[in-house]
Amino acid sequence: MKRVFLPLFVAFLILASGCAPVEESGTMAEPAVGKTAIVIHGGAGTILKANMDDETEAAYRAKLEEALRAGHGVLESGGAALDAVIAAVQVMEDSELFNAGKGAVFTSEGTNELDAAIMDGATRNSGAVAGVKRVKSPIALARVVMEVSPHVMMIGDGAETYAEENGLEMVENSYFYTERRYRSLQRALEREAESSSSLPFDASVEYDLPLSPNGDKFGTVGAVALDATGNIAAGTSTGGMTNKKFGRVGDVPVIGAGTYADNRTAGISATGHGEYFIRGVVAHDIASRMDYAGEDLNTAANVVVMEKLGELGGTGGIVALDRTGAIAMPFNTEGMYRGYIDVDGNMEILIYGPGDE
Repeated sequence: MKRVFLPLFVAFLILASGCAPVEESGTMAEPAVGKTAIVIHGGAGTILKANMDDETEAAYRAKLEEALRAGHGVLESGGAALDAVIAAVQVMEDSELFNAGKGAVFTSEGTNELDAAIMDGATRNSGAVAGVKRVKSPIALARVVMEVSPHVMMIGDGAETYAEENGLEMVENSYFYTERRYRSLQRALEREAESSSSLPFDASVEYDLPLSPNGDKFGTVGAVALDATGNIAAGTSTGGMTNKKFGRVGDVPVIGAGTYADNRTAGISATGHGEYFIRGVVAHDIASRMDYAGEDLNTAANVVVMEKLGELGGTGGIVALDRTGAIAMPFNTEGMYRGYIDVDGNMEILIYGPGDE
């Protein structure tokens, strides 16, 4: 009996302790305590080098670097992963280049409706907002929902009232207007009329330069950070889809679909056709494969994005960071705006698919 009982008892203790899963090598993945890392994305889709002029490419690379350095600067000064995520995402929310904050796309009614979410990997506490029109930084409101309210998600007018009550910066909806996004809406409406359909011609299409006229691009932004204490946080912010109707909400504010963080496994932020990320519970699926199957981050992320998401018909990508500082950035589209600063301080910024950088 002793020979049977002792291994079972030890196994019980390991499971009860909440330890990270054993990797395929059979050794426990040690957290990178004392080291920091951050990974970001600015959208995925039909992003082709042939359609990108040098000036626009340089602008995207510069803004991605600015976001990375803002987040990494927080980490290097001893700041928390949550603060780093906010810093990185807000740089992209304030830029017209991305479909979040200032650069958000338009609904069919000619307004901008914003969604965001944030999650703390230590506690799995989460906050999310959807359909807000007057909050300058939706990611900041998502954090207030997480840390101040007893709730996980708030939407619309109620979320905006809560933002005002908590002193967040409010703006008129016109603040989010950009000529580029407005032209995208007009082209989408024209194509919708040509299709003689009551639904958008293609809800996933932004019809946006420097892409081809029919190219689809999802400009959602996000960040995942690992701080020196070993804590992981993930956050995502978006303006949704051009010409969206009926109060549509995508995957970003759905915890486990477009945003997820758990210190035992990884933090994940997604960009893509949100309906499919919701149906596939993509972010949580990656973490679950690590937790239950013992897969490493790269394996889990690639199986979910490159195989399972594609089988559903979904397109897009994710960025992810695990407790060791390992980074994954798979996508099943032609490109994804992305970048990282790893635990050794190495920075890389990428836009296109393999072979086109």
